[in-house]
Amino acid sequence: MLRDKKICIIGTGNMGEALIGGLIGSASSKPENVICTDVREAKLKDIQDTYGVQTTANNLKAVADSDIVIYAVKPQIMAAVLNETAKKLDMSKLIISIAAGVPMEAIESCLNKKLRLIRVMPNIAAAVKEAATAVAAGKHASEEDIKLAMTIFNSIGKTVFIPENYLMDAITGLSGSGPAYIFLIVEAMADAGVKVGLSRQEALFLSAQTVLGAAKMLMETNEHPGQLRDRVTSPGGTAIAGLATLESGGLRTTLINAIEVATNRSKELGQVLIKNFSNNSSADKAIDK
Repeated sequence: MLRDKKICIIGTGNMGEALIGGLIGSASSKPENVICTDVREAKLKDIQDTYGVQTTANNLKAVADSDIVIYAVKPQIMAAVLNETAKKLDMSKLIISIAAGVPMEAIESCLNKKLRLIRVMPNIAAAVKEAATAVAAGKHASEEDIKLAMTIFNSIGKTVFIPENYLMDAITGLSGSGPAYIFLIVEAMADAGVKVGLSRQEALFLSAQTVLGAAKMLMETNEHPGQLRDRVTSPGGTAIAGLATLESGGLRTTLINAIEVATNRSKELGQVLIKNFSNNSSADKAIDK
């Protein structure tokens, strides 16, 4: 049971704090069972005052005292933090990485030991407890480990398990980067509203609420988007006129291409990170000798 587990969250940036708020706010974890680390003393004090959790600047001690370790640090410092805490990582702990773009292979090449490893890809909507999160498991993670990870991230939105680890790049291109696409669409719709006479405030509110309502209908009805679209589209009406313009402008193709390009970029960055992590691991081993 998650409430009985000691959870360490390394890094209290936007995603780290969203996780803390989700775990405590949903009562998935008890504050005394959550320990958070950061290099910023002021941030740790604020986190402790706000959520009542334990805090420390000592990553190694926090990892040693925990059952579940969540790495919520920037990709560029992930290798250094992994190497710093490596000696306290073993099969007794569930290891979860939310470092954006860091493949499981990079983490494994850096640590070079058998671990119960989970990689998670949430998105920025974690800030409002509506993240779309994908969970992928390493070869030593159990079904129970996957359930624990999904319970943790269900506290900040909704999760899906992806059996194929290689699809995490596609997740990055779709839901990881997806909010940026939606923000652009909402902004464009609001601009159109202003063009046809609405105030900026009215247009932005109506655009955002329209996207929210459409997404909620999809989630709650489980109907195909084409079926829901047909409900709005009357013969000779306004919606079909607008849809025809979107299709002629290539909106569908442009979105498909954008997600494909983002996916390929994620793969490229992942290969660079695998190489860098491997080099960092080799350098640390040479220093240890």
